[in-house]
Amino acid sequence: MIREQRSSRGGSRDQRTNRRIRAREVRVVGSDGSQLGVMPLEAALDRARTEGLDLVEISPMASPPVCKIMDYGKFKYEEKKKASEAKRAQVTVLLKEVKLRPKTEEHDYDFKVRNTRRFIEDGNKAKVVIQFRGREITHKEQGTAILDDVAKDLKDVAVVEQMPRMEGRLMFMILAPTPKVAQKARELVRQAATAAKRTPPPGAPGAGKPAGASSGAGEKAEVEGADEEKKEAQAAPAAAEAQSPTAS
Repeated sequence: MIREQRSSRGGSRDQRTNRRIRAREVRVVGSDGSQLGVMPLEAALDRARTEGLDLVEISPMASPPVCKIMDYGKFKYEEKKKASEAKRAQVTVLLKEVKLRPKTEEHDYDFKVRNTRRFIEDGNKAKVVIQFRGREITHKEQGTAILDDVAKDLKDVAVVEQMPRMEGRLMFMILAPTPKVAQKARELVRQAATAAKRTPPPGAPGAGKPAGASSGAGEKAEVEGADEEKKEAQAAPAAAEAQSPTAS
């Protein structure tokens, strides 16, 4: 399986393999993980060729470089598969902006804090913004007090990632999930990814039907209906004979 690994742009970002390995001597790890020792590159290539595998440079900075005999195509496939699964399990962190005013009504404040809590519990961050208008900018302490209240009301699920600061007429802070909340959100994403992977696509056998479910109830109803029709057919001639006048 000795082959060249080349990039379409004339180079390669992959590990050096086979004839692309530049060292004259290499330390070789066998396909079973055993240490085969230091040997000339040609001897290592011959060994890989004998097994129908590739010689892959796994530690180019070592002296001499360390190479392993393996199926490089299979190795790359497994690496790609692992990366895909890791990406699917990742949590995409969003930043939600929550706007308040220095004189926000209590019911409006409670509503926005509840929504912010749910957003943070999903593993996201929140940018809480106080908007100053007109002469309100002269009372920045009101904005600071509101941000402090938000941080206190959400302290069980969030930590202050960025302390309150001013930008023009806006005062804001950024809240992030606590490590415990973030871990729980990641776990939920992993569970959802696993469930989606196990669920058969629409139209596949068993899709939309609980495991072990069968059409036995429907078949039973059909059999019972057929029995009723048979009984009615048998009773019809007798009823007709009973209703006809007696021949003289």
